[in-house]
Amino acid sequence: MARPEGTGFALATCATLTAYNNLFGLHRWHRRWYVPINACAAGAALSAAAASGLSAADLGLGRGAWRPGRLAVGLAAATCSGWLLSAVVPAAHPVLADKRVTSLDGRAAAYGAVVRIPVGTVLWEEIAFRGVLHAALRRVMPERAAIVASAAVFGLWHIRPTAEALRANGLTRGRGLAVANVTAGCAATAAGGLVLSWLRARSGSLAAPMLVHLATNSGGQVAAWAVAGRARRAPRLGISALMGPASAAG
Repeated sequence: MARPEGTGFALATCATLTAYNNLFGLHRWHRRWYVPINACAAGAALSAAAASGLSAADLGLGRGAWRPGRLAVGLAAATCSGWLLSAVVPAAHPVLADKRVTSLDGRAAAYGAVVRIPVGTVLWEEIAFRGVLHAALRRVMPERAAIVASAAVFGLWHIRPTAEALRANGLTRGRGLAVANVTAGCAATAAGGLVLSWLRARSGSLAAPMLVHLATNSGGQVAAWAVAGRARRAPRLGISALMGPASAAG
């Protein structure tokens, strides 16, 4: 039987995570200091979990936790291959047409893929959801129920980011369409959360979902930026070709 303090901590974690991304993300200061703020939030979440009685092993940070396992490595490799295929096949390019990424210069794109996403997004979200929340829920309910509940909160966490992504790409025309698109986006994110939570439960480690999450987010950004960069260079290359090698040489 679950102890009241365990149930209270699980409910508080669900409420806090649902509010955190949807409220803090509205402020410029959070966007400006995204990486350090989220890194501090990860530390605070781990401290709160430890204070509630959860151990390192409960959180997926026990001995041997750095090994993701063959399944996670395979899924990450498949994800990266999928992004590469999307970048190579022109018919798949609309999938990569995210103006938030395609408008970045090279330095900003590299920072996003190497620092912002790995630390500010993947590390924070995996500690928060597959670490603290999963352990808190697992303490008060069966593991399958904990996986589903964690994935549902993960979907709610993405309400604001999904709405902003759709708005940035001009996909929120009309209230009904906007609500439907946000709902679909959050449902897809929740489905992804199911996979990551299942990996966490299966491996007993945060390394497995972290690796797949990183391949999904950073891989997608790199592919989108590469395709956009190639599209920007194409007109200039075409003009040079028409003018001939002598003209191109000056």
